[in-house]
Amino acid sequence: MTTKRRSLIGKFLFRWFVSAAGLGIAAAILGDNLNVESSAAVVILAGLVLAGVNTLVKPLVVFITLPALLISLGLFMIVINGLMVLLASKLYGGLHVTNFGFAMLAGMIIGLVNYLLVTLVER
Repeated sequence: MTTKRRSLIGKFLFRWFVSAAGLGIAAAILGDNLNVESSAAVVILAGLVLAGVNTLVKPLVVFITLPALLISLGLFMIVINGLMVLLASKLYGGLHVTNFGFAMLAGMIIGLVNYLLVTLVER
């Protein structure tokens, strides 16, 4: 396996870990509004689905909504993150979000967890 492929796999595994951790924290904070079934395996699988959505779908959505992102000075990314959480909940039955507002809140929490973990790993 080449170094570049290993690096891509490592990045995806880290994104998966961050997504699962962020979902677990968001579920603890948001309570019944973001419900990840109680099993740790369900949280890990939901993190995998969210990492896959963020890897495959999110770049296309960001590209399509680039004008809105520029006009809003990047704040539209909150909406995009919410859409990704909502899409992951539609694709995986173990993750339930009550509405789009709570999906956006979950996206912000996951983004914050991502920022904190990346900062810790880089140091």
